[in-house]
Amino acid sequence: MKVTNEFLIPFIGLKLGKHQFEFQINKAFFDHFEYDEFESADIKVNIVLEKKSTMLELSFKHKGTIHVPCDLTNEEFDLPVKGKLNLIVRFGETFNDDNEELLILPFSEHQIDVSQYIYEMIVLSIPLKKVHPGIKDGTLQTDALSKLNEINVKEPIEVKEENTDPRWDELKKLLTDK
Repeated sequence: MKVTNEFLIPFIGLKLGKHQFEFQINKAFFDHFEYDEFESADIKVNIVLEKKSTMLELSFKHKGTIHVPCDLTNEEFDLPVKGKLNLIVRFGETFNDDNEELLILPFSEHQIDVSQYIYEMIVLSIPLKKVHPGIKDGTLQTDALSKLNEINVKEPIEVKEENTDPRWDELKKLLTDK
């Protein structure tokens, strides 16, 4: 993804202490990452950057909704998502992001790109199975369900009794008599 200035946080001019940043995330943000698992997004991301003399501590939090299709009925709905991520930034000779909780920036850096961390935090907070809330409480009304109810057979189904061998009946009693 191309780095945009919107998600660069310059930390060189900040005083020691806590600083707060806020970002509004929409579908265009995920288009940069070529992620198209949902139709739209409205997510608010808060970042608290605590600058210390030798390192930075970033605390990410997000809360919002994404518009997704239900995995069971394919009906679209707004799925609430929220999550947290903590990141420690240290300074060293070379860039290193092998550890997911620790980022090492070169001494010459004066800003940090938080877009990748925001993206990963939000995508990992989306549940694997997305179920419409109307299914859980039984209030979902769709065209497909109404059509199925129209063609539903309302005649009672006859159950035929099978004639079984009496020897097998005696053996079945042994299974239940414990």
